[in-house]
Amino acid sequence: MSHASLPLLSPRPASPDEAPVLAVRGLRTDFEARTGTVHAVRDVTFDVRKGQRLAIVGESGSGKSALAMSLVGLVPPPGRVVGGSISLNGKELVGLDDNGMSQVRGRDIGLVFQDPMAALDPLRTIGSQFVETIRVHQDVSVRTARKMACELLAEVGVNDPARRIADYPHQYSGGMRQRVLIAMAIANDPAVVIADEPTTALDVTTQAQVLDLLAKICDERGNALIMITHNLGIVEELCDSVNVMYAGRFVESTSARSLFETPAHPYSQALLDCVIDPATTRRGAMPAIPGSPPDLSVDEPGCPFAPRCPIGRNEPRCATERPEPRTLSTGAVVRCHFASDITGGEA
Repeated sequence: MSHASLPLLSPRPASPDEAPVLAVRGLRTDFEARTGTVHAVRDVTFDVRKGQRLAIVGESGSGKSALAMSLVGLVPPPGRVVGGSISLNGKELVGLDDNGMSQVRGRDIGLVFQDPMAALDPLRTIGSQFVETIRVHQDVSVRTARKMACELLAEVGVNDPARRIADYPHQYSGGMRQRVLIAMAIANDPAVVIADEPTTALDVTTQAQVLDLLAKICDERGNALIMITHNLGIVEELCDSVNVMYAGRFVESTSARSLFETPAHPYSQALLDCVIDPATTRRGAMPAIPGSPPDLSVDEPGCPFAPRCPIGRNEPRCATERPEPRTLSTGAVVRCHFASDITGGEA
């Protein structure tokens, strides 16, 4: 399923012997709703190491963006992190107040959002916003910060940055606005960059340019990259590892190569089956996973994917017993009672 239109750099795998820059353990995030408590993120555990490119994939509503917002303390009310640990270079983030998290955001964790017009203030120039981003975290003068901003804009491909820095966001194209966000995200040399669906509103050619730029800059600077996306073409070309998310949990954690060659969870396989190949897909035929995602305000005892799963629909165990994480011989960590049968290997 090669995405030939994305001329991206080859992922550089992180060494498992390196200490993680970001360590998440048992993270849980809830939202209070009229219908009950929505458990958006449920017992999520993972590590991110320097230079790693990690994808988090899943359908809309699977918990991807809630997880991203939990990592940076931006869960919108009435949501909140209710348990677990987020450790960034040994510093615990869960429990930090707003002032503490504001020091982390932009300095230790850079953010690239999917809608640059929402992330940038339309009433302020690019320069004033960029200078503020730098000076909040670095003790430099306005003149120095402005010079740094121009250098970063040039690095991400903005022509004539000394002039364009005085422009407003609406004077930039969508792709250029995304380049500005990337430059602002790396301005304070963060350990981790989180990109939440950063190319959603862009055409295919601009997507490729933005993704290539993001990968190149993270590689050159050694930033870890967490890519939140539903686009498996991006995962295949850009990332070295992937967590597949369903109903607030990771159901498969593996290398990107293993995901595409030997997906171990039925949901992972279903996602791959939904990728449209123009060469083989009939006009009007849109592959889809049957059924609907589960109600996250209800904590059912079995596997949440069972009602939509070709195996789970016929297995009583899947409806009554929640699968625990299991490590397969491939190294994939999977929440499925029958993962070894699917892959043909031993758990």
